[in-house]
Amino acid sequence: MLAVRKARRKLRMGTICSPNPSGTKTSSEVCNADWMASLPPHLHNLPLSNLAIPGSHDSFSYWVDEKSPVGPDQTQAIKRLARISLVKKLMKKWSVTQNLTFREQLEAGIRYFDLRVSSKPGDADQEIYFIHGLFGIKVWDGLMEIDSFLTQHPQEIIFLDFNHFYAMDETHHKCLVLRIQEAFGNKLCPACSVESLTLRTLWEKNCQVLIFYHCPFYKQHPFLWPGKKIPAPWANTTSVRKLILFLETTLSERAPRGSFHVSQAILTPRVKTIARGLVGGLKNTLVHRNLPAILDWVKTQKPGAMGVNIITSDFVDLVDFAATVIKLNDLLQEDTALAKC
Repeated sequence: MLAVRKARRKLRMGTICSPNPSGTKTSSEVCNADWMASLPPHLHNLPLSNLAIPGSHDSFSYWVDEKSPVGPDQTQAIKRLARISLVKKLMKKWSVTQNLTFREQLEAGIRYFDLRVSSKPGDADQEIYFIHGLFGIKVWDGLMEIDSFLTQHPQEIIFLDFNHFYAMDETHHKCLVLRIQEAFGNKLCPACSVESLTLRTLWEKNCQVLIFYHCPFYKQHPFLWPGKKIPAPWANTTSVRKLILFLETTLSERAPRGSFHVSQAILTPRVKTIARGLVGGLKNTLVHRNLPAILDWVKTQKPGAMGVNIITSDFVDLVDFAATVIKLNDLLQEDTALAKC
């Protein structure tokens, strides 16, 4: 009977995404689809800026189209080289930073998404695509995939950070914002005081989506949050030691109020890094061997007004990244318990 009760609790919390007939769980079946809904009640009233929230870097780049033109985020030299078909195949190895789709990331517990978008040369329909060197899926398709998950998990809150725009004029921005409205409707949370945003207040308003828009166009729509409300300092290094020092320094400089904070726990390849590991790609050359050390740093962190908030990573499935970040919220529970004693 106890085992049955535990299984029911896990299903309610979303820790088993797709149970199999044998009763055992594979790694692909364990998830955190409802981790926000499952937090203890005393955390429901904490500002979201005080919680530990897992995110992904270049969240959409699980698929890029090597047959499409090179993106406008690349230099003219790269565009010329990319006329050679082999070059695009190599570019793909360095453009892809995730293995999981939006849906799979959400089920794993990812709640912050780093988004870069662009129009595509020759497209007459104003369609907007995700971009990281090469074009990814249509933004509309990604938004619909995310909305489908949110409808099925009404207490989960997500951050969509549109922070890079390429080859986009006012018409493109209007088209993108309309797509966002069409996809999420009443789930969109209007910009307001960061400290007023708690799980409980969002649940009461049935809001699930915060859109950050790093462009002056945000002023035209109340549901677009300015980019300055979610700073994401970038270390721009291949060294784990330098990355951790940078993360510690920027956390110590974090504003105590008025904004969220993104700790980008990622390494960035330099030209010589790519040259040395050309065929291996980002995952095999830089991420795979360094991610465990980065995860060790995450395990030492503590959320709160002056602690970590959102932490992002490449290839979030290679280690137990999302679960490790989510578990940091247990420290907030310990603080509350000590305060009561």
